[in-house]
Amino acid sequence: MKSKKTLLIRIIAVAVLIAVAVTMFIIGRGHTVYFDNKDLTADGSEYKSYYQIEVFVDDVSVAKLKSGERGMVSTMGQNFKMVLHITPEKDGKKVGSAVSLKLPYNMDGIILNLPALLSGASEDVYMDEFIPTPTVEDETEDVVISDEFEMPMGDE
Repeated sequence: MKSKKTLLIRIIAVAVLIAVAVTMFIIGRGHTVYFDNKDLTADGSEYKSYYQIEVFVDDVSVAKLKSGERGMVSTMGQNFKMVLHITPEKDGKKVGSAVSLKLPYNMDGIILNLPALLSGASEDVYMDEFIPTPTVEDETEDVVISDEFEMPMGDE
């Protein structure tokens, strides 16, 4: 009788731990979101960058992007909300836009092309995964080793 009770308690404990792990994966998943204010041509459509876009996340300005620039923010969870203050052209009037997105589980770094997003393009056009390119070191560089103090060695 006691072994059945112990086994049941262990099964319940493992089930609770698995439920907590799944919940933390969904809620606590961190992402780095990159914002591009760059021209984009995709699927035969052309999306022109704006003069300036200011990005607010949680009422905090996280990026002020001129045409051709990129900004970023780190965020937790799958639901992402931002407010954009868009200046379409120099000396133009600012226009506000609120955007809510579901971030994919399988991407750590996500690039959002804001002109395509604001133009109503599909997710596969305005969203892409950020994959850092490794830097290539110049292998022809000579390494010079010298003893600047010229310490005598042995019986000199």
